[in-house]
Amino acid sequence: MQDMTEVTSSVIAAYGYNPTTKTLAVQFKRGIVYLYEDVPADVVAEFSAADSIGKAYTDLIRGQYKHEVEDGDPAP
Repeated sequence: MQDMTEVTSSVIAAYGYNPTTKTLAVQFKRGIVYLYEDVPADVVAEFSAADSIGKAYTDLIRGQYKHEVEDGDPAP
């Protein structure tokens, strides 16, 4: 897994990005990690710079990219 950056959010704990594979990992406070495929670097830059990381996740990431789940639960 990528190095993770902790964030201040009510639902997201951290995220990490691998620019080589274009994989974005988003870890939620409940511990589940979602791995999003083929996420462009500019989208990740916008996501990481957002005032509200949770809103940015909803607007930019959720439902936009194919993903897989680590640690079990269904996608939020």
